[in-house]
Amino acid sequence: MSSWIIRHKHLVLWLAVTGGLGWWLSWVLFEAEDKTVLLPGITTDGHHQIEMECHACHTNEEKENIFTSSGVTNESCIACHGEELEQASDSHPIRKFRNPENAIFLEHIDAMNCITCHREHNEKITNPMAVTVPGDYCAHCHEVTLENLESHRDLSFKSCATAGCHNYHDNTALAPSFLLKNYGKPEHLPERILPATNPLTRWMDQGHEPRKPLREKDADAPVQHQTDSQITADWHSTAHARAGINCRDCHGVPATGDWVTKPDHTSCAACHEHEVDGFLQGKHGMRLAHKRLGPMTPANARLPMRPDAPHAGLSCNSCHEPHRYDRQFAAQEACMKCHDDAHTRHYENSPHHNLWKLELTGDLPAGSGVSCATCHLPREEHGGAIIVNHNQNANLRPNEKMLRNTCMTCHSQQFAMDALADPHLIERNFTGRPTTRHPGIGWTVESAIKRGDEDIIKLQRYLESLSNTPQSN
Repeated sequence: MSSWIIRHKHLVLWLAVTGGLGWWLSWVLFEAEDKTVLLPGITTDGHHQIEMECHACHTNEEKENIFTSSGVTNESCIACHGEELEQASDSHPIRKFRNPENAIFLEHIDAMNCITCHREHNEKITNPMAVTVPGDYCAHCHEVTLENLESHRDLSFKSCATAGCHNYHDNTALAPSFLLKNYGKPEHLPERILPATNPLTRWMDQGHEPRKPLREKDADAPVQHQTDSQITADWHSTAHARAGINCRDCHGVPATGDWVTKPDHTSCAACHEHEVDGFLQGKHGMRLAHKRLGPMTPANARLPMRPDAPHAGLSCNSCHEPHRYDRQFAAQEACMKCHDDAHTRHYENSPHHNLWKLELTGDLPAGSGVSCATCHLPREEHGGAIIVNHNQNANLRPNEKMLRNTCMTCHSQQFAMDALADPHLIERNFTGRPTTRHPGIGWTVESAIKRGDEDIIKLQRYLESLSNTPQSN
């Protein structure tokens, strides 16, 4: 036997290496949590948090715990992005291209499949927003635009997606009717107050009975867990205690009565379902939406983060401190514990932060300050209730998504569009004024005047009269 091995040593070595490599790859594929070695290339910024959960996208093959297809179906993309597209009134839904009149456009670009424009693991061709087609792809279908619109004749198709212009999926804030409706308003609106939230009212509207406010001595944690009086005092100072929410409502398992030392987001979802759903959709919580992935940490991020917070796993309690649930802390200080980019660092010297400080001291009414959460966790109406959207990416890319639900709460659309189109102003956290004027509204107004829109003509004359009025000293 040994002589045979010696005679065929090269074959034996090849079999040993091949067998060992095959065993290792099988272990990585089926058992290991870290499957980085299997990635065919770098994942985009939007998906790198879940790149180890291959099944999140590769779902073609119906086999347990394994994918075998190299493709990604539309259904896989829509599972995460469908609700967002529906809310945005998707400008290019698949049904548009099922219309025989539009079939001709499919000869140039296959608009029926998400992966035509969004392909993963190919860094060399990946542009902002994970777009992997050339930046002038609009030209395939919209060449006549340059011929028909005088204002666009000198523009490049690569400029279509400039902030405040066109987006493939979401143009809700850029429709001519919306631009004209908000034309002529002052840079700073007279009423600049965020709508108030009231989760208790929403909770009771869901059929829950009202409860009596609780005192510190009413805390129902087991005796062995009541070892820190500060925890009880923190809990008693919150809206939870005032609403009758006791320790076991968060720490207890309803079916068994067991005590959970560190409740996770599933406990919060019992009362804050919408908030938790949003959290799991954004980068902060998207890993927790997949059971085999741990929480996101600042070390996983591709944005600059503070070096002293690399391994803090993000959960609801990361921003809403356990037992205190201080919303003011969560609105600003919690963000700055981790983020360390230029936009974040400039916040404390910005006009927005000055407003936030005045609100905290009571010199301005509640809802008039501008914290990190004001812009990145906007308040939205759902079924008559005002809810904070905890998907911090929902209005971030492209940034003109902020126009409707954030910027235009306080500013005119023109001023907001000018600001969002100025990258240097964004970096300074909007300290100063926009350096350029975005032409989009001007073009829309000019077009309305040419077609004889009487309301816009009257408004334009009024605005011109104001600008020609001599200013008194």
